[in-house]
Amino acid sequence: MDFNQTNDFVSSFWSLYVVVISLVSFIGCGVFLWMQGGVKHNPGQTTGHVWDETLAEYSNPLPNWWRWMFYITVVFALVYLALYPGLGTFNGKLGWTMRGQYDQEMKVADQKYAPIFNQFLKQDIMAVAADPKAKEMGQRLFLTYCAQCHGSDAKGAKGFPNLADNDWLWGGTPDRIKETITAGRNAVMTPKGTKPDMDAEQVQDVVNYVRSLSGLSSDSIRAQRGAELYPQACAACHGPDAKGNPDAGYPNLTDGVWLYGSRLETQVETVTHGRLNRMPAWGDFLGEAKVHLLTAYVWGLGGGMKPATAVADVAAPSSDELVRPESGAGQ
Repeated sequence: MDFNQTNDFVSSFWSLYVVVISLVSFIGCGVFLWMQGGVKHNPGQTTGHVWDETLAEYSNPLPNWWRWMFYITVVFALVYLALYPGLGTFNGKLGWTMRGQYDQEMKVADQKYAPIFNQFLKQDIMAVAADPKAKEMGQRLFLTYCAQCHGSDAKGAKGFPNLADNDWLWGGTPDRIKETITAGRNAVMTPKGTKPDMDAEQVQDVVNYVRSLSGLSSDSIRAQRGAELYPQACAACHGPDAKGNPDAGYPNLTDGVWLYGSRLETQVETVTHGRLNRMPAWGDFLGEAKVHLLTAYVWGLGGGMKPATAVADVAAPSSDELVRPESGAGQ
């Protein structure tokens, strides 16, 4: 018997188990009620069970109204299980499923609300971000789907990027933000704290060097040694100038923004053990129109970069950074 056959056997067994237990329970209730119907009313007669000298159990039948209500519940339960799922793998005569009901409700909701969301779909992200109605809709979407990780103020938390500053791990243009929301991101910082990479002392040296690049307190001797280790240990991802690569999601180590915190111990932990971070994909769940509104809202928080076509109209942009509004919108 192979693995699939074993699974089928186990599933069939437990399905039959549930069916038998359920039906025996209902039949047992019916038999109990029928037996109670034969009990005669004998005023003053007890069953012989007495507690505390004066508390006695009388031999009286169940009230008929109570028995018939119980009969009704048993019949209702049997009819329900014939129509809906409940008896093992039997799907019920109506073929109802939670997924089917959800899909139907979503279909009705899409027909009702899709035009409201779609009215902004053909508009430029920056234009949508400037529309008060679109901004309000985007905020509601953000509070529903994004605030659990990034906070209601979009300023993030440890391990969750701040979307209200001008630091972007994967790029902050409208297209890159939409790409992040739609397809999600998987970020990996490989552990470097074991041989053949670095030992504990070398990790300390590299961390002190990196801290010195962003103006954090550091040991100058360790930083000097770390500067010699950095090209071999870190430059492949973060670049020889340590400014990272947003195309691949490699952080800038010189800007003073630290996703997991700027404490020395935290940074040593990051380099030693690595980090694994994931932004879930929302494209299939939300649909293009809602993603478009969310993109506009996040970009409009203030730190979103203008697309290259817009930057071309701005005089003398810096060589390594697109022009940004005054305050920011996240990684």
